[in-house]
Amino acid sequence: MAPDGDLDLEELGYAATHKLPQVTLLYWVIKIAATTLGETGGDMFSQTLKFGYFLSTVALFAIFLVSLVAQLRAKSYHPAFYWAVILTTSMAGTTISDFMNRDASAKYLSNGATSLGWGPQGLGIGYPVGAAILSSLLIITFAVWRATGHPFSITKITSFKAEALFWTAILISNTLGTSLGDFLSDSSGLGYAGGAALIAVLIAIIAALYFVEGVPNTVLFWAAFVLTRPLGATVGDYFTKPTIKGGLGLGTYGASAVLAIIMIGGVAWVTLQTRRETKLAVAAAA
Repeated sequence: MAPDGDLDLEELGYAATHKLPQVTLLYWVIKIAATTLGETGGDMFSQTLKFGYFLSTVALFAIFLVSLVAQLRAKSYHPAFYWAVILTTSMAGTTISDFMNRDASAKYLSNGATSLGWGPQGLGIGYPVGAAILSSLLIITFAVWRATGHPFSITKITSFKAEALFWTAILISNTLGTSLGDFLSDSSGLGYAGGAALIAVLIAIIAALYFVEGVPNTVLFWAAFVLTRPLGATVGDYFTKPTIKGGLGLGTYGASAVLAIIMIGGVAWVTLQTRRETKLAVAAAA
């Protein structure tokens, strides 16, 4: 940002030539709102509406693919497209994680239910095994990404192949984050509030490391990106789960509505800002 508050030429060029956003404080606010909405929204489909983990996963993964195609086909950065993919990976990641880790036991199904939706109830492999599998997949994705020679930095991703690898890592990391968040909330003994507090402390440490010279910003970005997902998972569960289970009992409908308003407001603001930057870039180039 130029000293007088106007955009400098470098920022104008970025707005006009990149497909992925610059990482700012507002970016992380929208990211946390999106991942928390992904948790409450995924649970709304699979549990509240009783579609089940299997059907919800199929439907939400299909929606993710539609949003991904729109993002990949875009020639420049469109905030609505980008954040739609982030949201759909969060929602699909929630139900994929639940399908992998849970089953039809009373531990996961409330009100005496014995089934949830059509199809398989879940693989029931458990959070630790699920997290280990997803962590391995994420490591493999990064290894393949590194082997291609494409940069990891979000500000340097400009090719189709690099962006495809980026979104693959996003989907896996959001699914992994759900498993980690659910493990902290349900199995670690910390509960929803305790799990959210632990993740918040870790994110605060990452934020402090940003100001330490020599620590790669790209490493900090991906660490924060992965950890904001379990933060969203634990906060989402804390909002929606009944008080008897340690939550606030707000339900998936109310919590999802509030989070959607926050996210839509943030994306609308970024969209207006991006359009302004683009207009200024065109005028500067004329």
